[in-house]
Amino acid sequence: MTSIDLLASPASLDWHQHLARLIQGAGAAGFPKALEQTLRELVAFDTVLINTYKGRHRPLLVHDNYPAHLREQGIERYLSQAYLLDPFFMAVHDGLDHGAHRLRELAPDRFEASEYYHHYYRALGLSDEIGLFARVDVDVVMVVSLGYRGDGPRVTRRDMLALRHIAPVVDALLGEYWKWQGQRFQARLDEREPVEAAFGSFGQEALTQREREIVRLLLAGHSTKSAARELDISDGTVKVHRKHIYQRLEVSSQSQLFRLFLDHVALVSRQQGG
Repeated sequence: MTSIDLLASPASLDWHQHLARLIQGAGAAGFPKALEQTLRELVAFDTVLINTYKGRHRPLLVHDNYPAHLREQGIERYLSQAYLLDPFFMAVHDGLDHGAHRLRELAPDRFEASEYYHHYYRALGLSDEIGLFARVDVDVVMVVSLGYRGDGPRVTRRDMLALRHIAPVVDALLGEYWKWQGQRFQARLDEREPVEAAFGSFGQEALTQREREIVRLLLAGHSTKSAARELDISDGTVKVHRKHIYQRLEVSSQSQLFRLFLDHVALVSRQQGG
């Protein structure tokens, strides 16, 4: 099909009318909701979150469609604690700032076996997620996260192609939205102290620097081999460190280590006035 054939089709007319309305309202406060509605015309998904990230600061929520009974698990817990282990947050920190990306493309090799995955994704019934990334300012990235529940629609190859094709348009539209509405969020974003200190201070009295690095990787969902690769050490060395970590922190499982870490993050958050 040629470009002219594509543009001449009835479906193209309907889509471009949606797109025109989206462009007209890009600078308005209601744009995030309009973006959600337009994306639903393109692909099926269950949940949507639009978060704003600045450095290691806590993400700032701009828009979501979560019902009230899921907000504590799906929103508050993520924004106050869980974001530190989120593959999307880590990807932004590592420099990802454009395009459509599937969760499994960005997550560590043992992510679905991690306590974070079970504690956050499984508890919400989510099985997959796609993120549309857009740099809207020099130090600010917005991510539109489309969530998929286990009993809902599945991500198809066609969905990913469609989202990757439209990603540059979403990028430009989010940039326009931030240009006109960003001042509403900038001060709040700057005030949101990072709890990155929680990683630095977790177990500092009992663990070595190397062991704290391994804790971070294991909690994020890296396998022993993946953690060894990340740190350029042997698998056996990681296993020895993990044994020492469990002994020194008086835990016997990954689950206990994760809960101990969340308790520490909550303490640091309260100390910072979060």
